Amino acid sequence: MGSLAEPTPETNGRKPLGIRFIEHIKRKRISYKSHQAIVLILTFLTYASYHATRKVTSIVKSALDPAASDVSWKFIPWRKTHLHEPPAIGKLSWNLGDGWTPFNGSDGTALLGELDVAFLSVYAFGMYFSGHLGDRMDLGIFLTVGMIGSGLFTSLFGVGYWENIHSFYYYLIVQMLAGLFQSTGWPSVVAVVGNWFGKSKRGLIMGIWNAHTSVGNITGSLIASALLSYGWGWSFVVPGLMIAFLGLMIFFFLPVTPESVGCDREEDVLHFPRKIGEEVTEPLLRSETAVKEKAVGFIQAWKIPGVAPFAFCLFFSKLVAYTFLYWLPFYISHTAIGGKYLSNSAAGNLSTLFDVGGVLGGILAGHISDHLDARAITAASFMYCAIPALFFYRSYGNISLTVNMVLMFITGIFVNGPYALITTAVSADLGTHSSLKGNSRALATVTAIIDGTGSIGAAIGPLLTGYISAKSWSAVFTMLMAAALIAGLLLTKLVVAEVTAKLSESRSHKRQQSRSPMGTTEEA
Repeated sequence: MGSLAEPTPETNGRKPLGIRFIEHIKRKRISYKSHQAIVLILTFLTYASYHATRKVTSIVKSALDPAASDVSWKFIPWRKTHLHEPPAIGKLSWNLGDGWTPFNGSDGTALLGELDVAFLSVYAFGMYFSGHLGDRMDLGIFLTVGMIGSGLFTSLFGVGYWENIHSFYYYLIVQMLAGLFQSTGWPSVVAVVGNWFGKSKRGLIMGIWNAHTSVGNITGSLIASALLSYGWGWSFVVPGLMIAFLGLMIFFFLPVTPESVGCDREEDVLHFPRKIGEEVTEPLLRSETAVKEKAVGFIQAWKIPGVAPFAFCLFFSKLVAYTFLYWLPFYISHTAIGGKYLSNSAAGNLSTLFDVGGVLGGILAGHISDHLDARAITAASFMYCAIPALFFYRSYGNISLTVNMVLMFITGIFVNGPYALITTAVSADLGTHSSLKGNSRALATVTAIIDGTGSIGAAIGPLLTGYISAKSWSAVFTMLMAAALIAGLLLTKLVVAEVTAKLSESRSHKRQQSRSPMGTTEEA
């Protein structure tokens, strides 16, 4: 408890008011496992809300720009009126199918792509600074500010509906500011979870925990789709209010580190299994050494073995994942499935199957990587499997609704599996790498480097899709398959190292088995 009296920048946490209140009511301290449960639940809901607000744009796209394909209007029972005429000033006039100026013009698809790249570029840029600040600030306060800011600017995008705003630059600036506040989320939640959980079974735990990404996407899709008929502004405002409310919950209830709430780490956290010869990398924040640790610098974090390959792999992996995140509902609504076109709402609901597959993919990737003790092999294998999955979805997804659903689910497994693994277990592993000699003050920085680099790819993918899709969706899928191939190849050196280590362990094990009978005979 003595360390709590030290300056907060070093301990990076404080006992939340909500935790104090609960302990006051119960008249006893909350157990370590209860704190772990609180951390998992709150961080899960936190990042699910981040993704819910992020997903809204992809659902509303087809409502803002309904004229991407003239032939589609033969099958969609919505009116195509005043397509290129803005509503009268001061009068709100909007119906599904009308579109919204300036996005319902001939360049509407490109403008929507520019909004995506603006959001994701600022998000990626802000990620590097967020990781740097996250390792030096109280993560609870940092997350609260980020979530309330995200909610504010997500809602302001929707306010454009009621205020009859038709300036592209208004929506551009709002999206950029939303991206800046959204960048606070990922480094912070991974650092908090990493502070509370050791390396043992980290892949499986974080694989299950990372379902928040898909749960958030699904929630955002369903909310936005359900509210779309009442006016697209509601599709932004409601998720914005949700994330702001959860931001307050984080401030009052999230314990950032065990030390901040006076908890002692448990034995299974302190002494997790590790490879022979590997230095101890846990505990992440020992109370007696926490004040002596200095946050790791940006350049030093880049030099940690494995950070650069996984960061660049995530660049291409996120390019694929975020292209689906931002454009899948649009693609579905403008592609004939079984000879029919789906409405925007139906397309948004159908697209959630991709995220359902992503939940399974993240859990499978985490479990397999734990079982094999091979993160690179698992991530690369999933990326290679994503290539045929993408090909089959594009080639045969239009046969029928059932075939589309099955292929979309399979594609979600292989696209989101490595993305989930790298942004969670791999980032936490590298943030506590043996080269850091037990210093935990690199978690947020390493996570920010890996996910920030990945977010640059996430910005480029949707931007290119906005331009390429106007000419050919087949070309878009070719780009995605090429990105998946490059992502797998970037891990080749690490895969070879893991395979070599496995073969060496296998040979060593066989030699020990061959010697044991001799030793038994001699003893007899």
